[in-house]
Amino acid sequence: MPAGTHHHEPAQPADVLARAERLCQERGLRLTPIRQRVLEALASATHPLGAYDLADELSKERRLSAVSVYRSLEFLEEVGLIHRLSIRPAYVVCSHDHAADTATVFLICQTCGAVDEIASPELEHDLAAVSAHAGFRPERRALEVEGRCSACRDPGSSGTN
Repeated sequence: MPAGTHHHEPAQPADVLARAERLCQERGLRLTPIRQRVLEALASATHPLGAYDLADELSKERRLSAVSVYRSLEFLEEVGLIHRLSIRPAYVVCSHDHAADTATVFLICQTCGAVDEIASPELEHDLAAVSAHAGFRPERRALEVEGRCSACRDPGSSGTN
């Protein structure tokens, strides 16, 4: 995504599900109906959702326990279909087809709640150098930055800086 690009459109649920089905098939995993429902809800959301938010939302159709949602979230995160944010106890759909060890930057708008995900080879390079120098092996490579997106900073803008 080019610098300054602003988007708040959620990922298309059909595209997210197609990717999920492909990844699960390639890895011999099962995308159960509950996992699929959780993924669809996240793909349709315009902001990060927590496990209890998802359980409440999905229970409108059919009762779903928070434990089932947590298990589904754990599976979806392990497969690389979603990301867990640390700043907020919430989840977002992975918008890139990147390796698990790729450094990712999450730009989180404090005003509208939107999250933009950017895979960053530059950050990965720098983190690898810093980690190697310290004799450290990172398990998760993510940087979360809170602020205000261009649309919320300047509501009259076209979405570019």
